[in-house]
Amino acid sequence: MALNIRQTEILEIARAEGRVLVEELAQRFDVTLQTIRRDLGDLAEAGFLDRVHGGAVPRTGVVNIGYDQRRRMNAGAKTAIGKACAAAIPDNCSLILNLGTTTEAVARELLSHSNITVVTNNINVANILLANPGCDIMVAGGALRRVDGGLVGDLTTDFIAQFKVDYAIIGTSALDEDGDLLDFDLAEVRVSRAILRQARQSFLVADHSKLGRAAPARIASVRELDKVFTDLPLPERLTASCADWGTDVVVTGDPEAG
Repeated sequence: MALNIRQTEILEIARAEGRVLVEELAQRFDVTLQTIRRDLGDLAEAGFLDRVHGGAVPRTGVVNIGYDQRRRMNAGAKTAIGKACAAAIPDNCSLILNLGTTTEAVARELLSHSNITVVTNNINVANILLANPGCDIMVAGGALRRVDGGLVGDLTTDFIAQFKVDYAIIGTSALDEDGDLLDFDLAEVRVSRAILRQARQSFLVADHSKLGRAAPARIASVRELDKVFTDLPLPERLTASCADWGTDVVVTGDPEAG
């Protein structure tokens, strides 16, 4: 299921306020009660919300953390990951960066790279890279999410499909022990999958907070990636799987832990 713009905003409101009411949403979006009930039903069926009398609440265990809060979490670890990932990116290449605070950390470490082309659906990444005169920036179209500066939807996916780049650098909301990359928003998942299809090499950047988290939508498996950059060692079983799959794991260490 691909979320439409209204459903995406409903989900963001639910996560921010802890509950949404049918009548309030109908007034907010100027649609009928039946339309909102159908939206909530779709979101519940997809695993994002639980229906309650008069509205819905975020499903337990799948509530994402606010974007500003995520940006502050493990900032030192994300910087270290960004440095390590950027060091693996040469000059004179093309790459795609998706949504996420860790991909933004990578962007900050690309400011001294020369003759690179960056395609992104992340407004924050584009703004960071404006300071690099040696970087051509291609920003995807689509529905802009005010909560995190992300562009998602069919227009975004179609835009990404126009490119074939050297590297894809993606983040994820969760990484389970089976090696599956997971997210909360199906519209964002579709864009991430498109990014992986359009790259010759694919890198995941994810700090240790993504391990053991739950999210309902699957992006891909680590077995499909070339490298994983993280701050602490992966669980033993996942480390062994990466070795079997030929996926390199780069552990930067956690500077905040000393």
